[in-house]
Amino acid sequence: MDPERIRTLRQRLRLTQEDFAHLIGVTFSTVNRWENGKSVPNRIAHRLLAGLEKKVKTPTQ
Repeated sequence: MDPERIRTLRQRLRLTQEDFAHLIGVTFSTVNRWENGKSVPNRIAHRLLAGLEKKVKTPTQ
């Protein structure tokens, strides 16, 4: 999952990085590193993010 997808997911949920981190059980700095492309989610986090992404409706235009 690329940094932009993670950022977009968090923004669709209307959460700060800190609140998003709390929701998925990681630290704020972890979310920050993901969004800045300095690290990538591990397998478990990736699955959780993908599951959240499926639950978030795509905005209609």
